[in-house]
Amino acid sequence: MSKSKAVYIVDGSRTPFLKARGKPGPFLASDLAVAAGRPLLLRQNFPVETIDEVIMGCIMPSENEANIARIIALRLGLPDRIPAWTVQRNCASGMQAIDCAYRNILNGQSDIVLAGGTESMSHAPVLFNDLMVNWLSMFMSAKTTGQKIQAITKIRPAYFKPVIALICGLTDPIVGMSMGQTAEQIAYRFGISREQMDEFSMASHQRLAQAQDNGHLDEIEPVYDNMGNAYEHDDGLRRDSSMANLAKLKPYFDRKYGMVTPGNSAQITDGAAMLILASEKAVKKHNLTVLAKITDSQWSGLDPKEMGLGPSYAMEPILKRNKLSVDDIDYWEINEAFAGQVLGCIKAWEDKEYCQQFLGHNKAIGTIAHEKLNIDGGGVSLGHPVGASGARIVLHLAHVLKRNNAKRGIASLCIGGGQGGAMMIETDESGAEE
Repeated sequence: MSKSKAVYIVDGSRTPFLKARGKPGPFLASDLAVAAGRPLLLRQNFPVETIDEVIMGCIMPSENEANIARIIALRLGLPDRIPAWTVQRNCASGMQAIDCAYRNILNGQSDIVLAGGTESMSHAPVLFNDLMVNWLSMFMSAKTTGQKIQAITKIRPAYFKPVIALICGLTDPIVGMSMGQTAEQIAYRFGISREQMDEFSMASHQRLAQAQDNGHLDEIEPVYDNMGNAYEHDDGLRRDSSMANLAKLKPYFDRKYGMVTPGNSAQITDGAAMLILASEKAVKKHNLTVLAKITDSQWSGLDPKEMGLGPSYAMEPILKRNKLSVDDIDYWEINEAFAGQVLGCIKAWEDKEYCQQFLGHNKAIGTIAHEKLNIDGGGVSLGHPVGASGARIVLHLAHVLKRNNAKRGIASLCIGGGQGGAMMIETDESGAEE
């Protein structure tokens, strides 16, 4: 596989990120992906028949969305012959889809790929527990009326206790910690205060509000439900966010000693993001404009108890491999799973001892400037639909670079289970984008 070939981000769209509000939202994951993908494809000047494959990230599709990428492709009207497949790398599934497309284009397998991620967290399954499943098996196996009556007499209240898939999915079964508890662990390691977390969270909302007001989220496509209601903006924004309001919220994951609250954590959200990636040959053949080009990517592993530090591990090899310093990166997008987790990634790179012990550096890597990081808000303010966030941050970073006439950026996420993913993109100086 040769990296001398260029892989371009041609275009992309996303839906508004819609906050889950205690009941199933108006859209399934495939609905959201189709809503993002349809206008994206309609504005292209190449025939959809030239798409080589569709790759989507998704963690919790509904029971009717097995291999959701294929369902999305067919609902978008793509020809039957175009294959589609779904990837899962927890919080970075959308980035993994882009990375798979990137690598398939690099190795010559594909020229144009539709890739991204989608998640409808409000539709996360609620399951029967094993006691109920075993009872149902017994009841269905009963052949006579007497046997069925006997089975009914054996049912117990405990059988009705549901298994909440969302809670299970946000808990690491290996270390027995929720994602929020891992954020508490990071805050403790680096001495991050509740006030610092809340300040970061308030800034996230302020930045998203400013981005909405200034029209800096033009990658969003409005979506419409079956009742004719329109959804045009990320609706988790709290314009009244303040230190006073955030201070009123109680710790959620460690109620006695903790500092991580719903206010300084990412919101549970529904949303989708789709991108079109293309080879240099396809860009020239179809005279495509492009947003940026992908220049490198990296996946790394670490202790699941501190999974939030994953970006520190994944971004460092990209800098090293490309002989770059922190100052060579114009903008950063680090997914805001938790305010304390992002602050922890910054602290880790500033800590000489941590860099020596865990990242293989003999000195501190450097400081990521706040004015270059998540400049239009992030998961704390606009939400974190798990399968989609990785695609969103890559797409938005491309728009940030273009808007600011900047050259280079890195997008990164922490990943439940103890991993980190990162992708570097650059604006194309060859003139291909214009």
